[in-house]
Amino acid sequence: MRFIPLLLLSALAQPMNAQTFFHNVRVFDGDRASPNRDVLVQNGTIVRVGTGLTAPANATVVDGTGKMLLPGLIDAHTHAWGSALTTALAFGVTTELDMFCDTGTARAWRADQRAGKATSRADIFSAGTLVTVKGGHGTEYGSAIPTLESAKDAQAFVDARIAEGSDYIKLVYDDGRTYGSSFPTLTLEMLRAAIAAAHARGKLALVHIGDLAGARTAIDAGADGLAHLFVDRDPDPELGAFIAAHKAFVVPTLTVLKSITGVAGAGPLTEDPRFNAFLSKQELAMAKQAFPRRAGLPPVSYASAEATVKQLRAAHVPILAGTDAGNPGTAHGAALHRELELLVNAGLTPTEALAAATSIPAKIFHLGDRGRIAEGMRADLLLVAGDPTTTITATRDIVGVWKQGVPFNRSTVSEAIAAEAASQNQAPAGSEPGIVSDFDDGTTATRFGAGWSVSTDALAGGKSSAEMVVVDGGAEGSAKSLAIRGTISDAFKQAWAGAMFSPGKQVFQPANLGSKKEVRFWAQGDGKTYRVFIFAQSKGYVPLTQNFVAGAEWKEYVFPLASFDGIDGRGIMALIFGGGPQPGSFAFQIDHVTFK
Repeated sequence: MRFIPLLLLSALAQPMNAQTFFHNVRVFDGDRASPNRDVLVQNGTIVRVGTGLTAPANATVVDGTGKMLLPGLIDAHTHAWGSALTTALAFGVTTELDMFCDTGTARAWRADQRAGKATSRADIFSAGTLVTVKGGHGTEYGSAIPTLESAKDAQAFVDARIAEGSDYIKLVYDDGRTYGSSFPTLTLEMLRAAIAAAHARGKLALVHIGDLAGARTAIDAGADGLAHLFVDRDPDPELGAFIAAHKAFVVPTLTVLKSITGVAGAGPLTEDPRFNAFLSKQELAMAKQAFPRRAGLPPVSYASAEATVKQLRAAHVPILAGTDAGNPGTAHGAALHRELELLVNAGLTPTEALAAATSIPAKIFHLGDRGRIAEGMRADLLLVAGDPTTTITATRDIVGVWKQGVPFNRSTVSEAIAAEAASQNQAPAGSEPGIVSDFDDGTTATRFGAGWSVSTDALAGGKSSAEMVVVDGGAEGSAKSLAIRGTISDAFKQAWAGAMFSPGKQVFQPANLGSKKEVRFWAQGDGKTYRVFIFAQSKGYVPLTQNFVAGAEWKEYVFPLASFDGIDGRGIMALIFGGGPQPGSFAFQIDHVTFK
């Protein structure tokens, strides 16, 4: 037998066919906890679970004294992109159930999974493209997606999603009123038809809802589950029994519901040294954010979600742990540990919360090879110090993570974050003079960064529009300038549209302009008030705004960077010149844009 210090295990290049023997460990098997167990893993599979077992001669032995072994965690509601699945694995989340992402990327990820090439990231199963209507929720993220036009098209639409690789079907039944917005959504006829179409192909149908009324309608229409709970009002006394009678399940997503009510759901984790070393600056900033709560928005209450969870538990409705990672107040992997805590606060026992992140989602989503520690199951495993069946926050004391029996080197995540931070500490090539563009060559070329592009609130469900074009005549008698024109819609309270400069190598990639203290530009226009926005890594995706008046004569404007909520030049992701704050058409020109 090879006895190896536990903290070194993740640094080993251990093949999938190696043997690992967990000795004298407390085991949560997906349903209940048992003390003093031995667990043998071979070829990526759990082959023995018992007491008093003998480790094979060539096995790597892990001393489990004082520790608990759990099935790898399953986050039942995420939106994955980039390195999200690797980050998730660092926190013991070995499977994500994605509810809307790029279908091509999801296909590639799942192909790697089938080929056994995904031991360094979480597995993903995905709804692919969600079922929504033109202009509805899901269409606002900057890329065109197919939309459902009528109930009679539902079967063909669902079949096309399955052909793309959707593992289950997610539908949107939400008109935005809970959030102070207004956008189209599925009709009841379309909702029923699309759910029936999913069922006709043997697929689960989950529904995104935004309020209590939508939740009841979706369940009555035949939905297998709700992708969220609601915060618009308290549940009626019969809701739990109603959902139970329809044999449906619920993914409450308490973490993101906290954020919707104005409190960053995963915010407390960002101060925890067990977590923040594995989250990038941008991820940390995202976790600290909440959805904006401005005057005039409809009232919301997180207590309503907690009251609903209590009803669901009492009615024995299956509850699945999911975070909606990818939204403000969340972070892939990390947020699931917060979700477990919130579920316990809402009335679940720690054991019930752990089942909500292991055996229950595996059963509901027909993932028969995971979610439990038993002979013949995949060796997706999480080892923690302490006992989370008595103190749920013990899941945060991560000792090791195994994916298909292979120990995951968690330090690769923290090292990659440190390397990225170091690279971002270097100023972008060509940025030292600070000049962005003077447009005199007749193009939108920039001296550094990823250049200019049009940015609008379509990313957030708005309907504003903009265009930019280089025109004759500029400030101080120069040859050219950049004309920015468009319309600010009144359909979205935080509407914007305009021209965006990205100072990093890629659009929205943070750049270090730490040597700069102010942004300068010249402007001329129709006499209306317009806005200059800065997005900074330290503030996540919250736009920082200053106003200026584009009068008939060219005028230079100088804004200290500190006037944008106290930021400095480090980690700037974007500079936007846009219309508004009032709705309507806009037209102005800018020239000689400089950081100084």
